[in-house]
Amino acid sequence: MSKLDQKIAAYIAEAKKLKLDISDDLLTAVTKGLGPSIYKADAETVSSGDKAELDRLKKNFLIKKLGLPDDDKLDKALHEVIEAVGKSNKNKYRAIVYALLVKKFKKESVYK
Repeated sequence: MSKLDQKIAAYIAEAKKLKLDISDDLLTAVTKGLGPSIYKADAETVSSGDKAELDRLKKNFLIKKLGLPDDDKLDKALHEVIEAVGKSNKNKYRAIVYALLVKKFKKESVYK
């Protein structure tokens, strides 16, 4: 099993453990799209307590990657997704957070 396959399997297992409704295919596509960042412990997770990181996520992922307009819906969605993954959960994997945001905004076509 490759390192990528191991990461994907871990993210799928975590999503199932948290009872999140994310398809394995979407999670796989998002994970592949994250590239080598998933192999760096700091970059692999999202720090929900770091406003600068959430702003970067909003700007670079939601606005640039998904093409969403910059409005209050983005901040609201970010907070809803963080709640779904678990605010106190230290393993807020970036791949899972991104997949939930893709699904929330119905932007699965970006990963086809």
